[in-house]
Amino acid sequence: MPIVNFERYCEMLDKAHAGQYAYPAINISNTDTLNAAIEGFVEAGSDGIVQVSTGGGEHASGNLKDAVLGAISLAEHAHRIADRYDINIALHTDHCTTEKVDTFLKPLIAETARRRAAGQPNLFSSHMYDGSDLPLEDNLKTAVPLLELCRDNEIILEVETGVVGGEEDGLNREGIDKEKLYTTPEDMLAVHEALSPVSGARFMLAATFGNVHGVYKPGNVVLTPTILKDGQEAVMAKHGDDARFWLVFHGGSGSSQEEIRETLGYGVIKMNVDTDTQYAFTRPVADHMLVNYEGVIKVEGEVGNKKMYDPRGWLKKGKATMAARVVQSCHDLNSAGKSMGR
Repeated sequence: MPIVNFERYCEMLDKAHAGQYAYPAINISNTDTLNAAIEGFVEAGSDGIVQVSTGGGEHASGNLKDAVLGAISLAEHAHRIADRYDINIALHTDHCTTEKVDTFLKPLIAETARRRAAGQPNLFSSHMYDGSDLPLEDNLKTAVPLLELCRDNEIILEVETGVVGGEEDGLNREGIDKEKLYTTPEDMLAVHEALSPVSGARFMLAATFGNVHGVYKPGNVVLTPTILKDGQEAVMAKHGDDARFWLVFHGGSGSSQEEIRETLGYGVIKMNVDTDTQYAFTRPVADHMLVNYEGVIKVEGEVGNKKMYDPRGWLKKGKATMAARVVQSCHDLNSAGKSMGR
């Protein structure tokens, strides 16, 4: 099925919101990880979200290190591959910080505008603006015109309040003031009151509740999912039930099943998955290299074994294990078997 359009995407998110389940949003950086994500969704019978960060875009462009070019290339591949399956795939960009809005986010929106003018579908279904490096007032002042721009091109915008700790994709927020890891009800009210007046726009909110990027041993990360409940209730008490947010769960790797399921009841409809799928892809590749060392390395003048060092062989193993981890995420988030189909 083609990459979803605005109406279909909203239908996906509304259905998850009403049914208290969420879609895994899988970060990808090349065609193998992209194929793994889509194949995992297909196996799980789940619709899903595939996303590209600035770092993922840079990687995909090779030595050019052109995040926009790489993101466009991956998106075009996704359009062609998704068209051959009967599930719904949304394309998203992840964690565009304020200093990269003009060099990453706006050029990608401009590419979608160019495609729309030519009668082609949107390149991306949604984008994330991460203004959590700014005071909330400044964050929202930047978010509002971006939301208007997205609205005009039938794109959903994701915004973030609070800070996701840890380090991922070159974004290092280790050692951050722990108070900044927790969004307040007042923060969520401010987001609603700043963004909801943009008529015709739809947006998601990544509200933080102790989230940290990466994987840590149990006890090192203290999540407080009830923060989401408190914020939702404050917004609905003042603005009505229709003000309830589509929420996004960042930094979920290593979270307990109980914590994940609790957030679904509070309105989480998207959960980012990156660290766990990175490991899932790499683990069988490492195993292949260690077990087949004399085949992949030409030891002591020998010729090795072409079947062992052919990249297609070991990449296929990584892809299969990553796809299986995507299936697990679909079950964790209760989206498995719930695809809306064509």
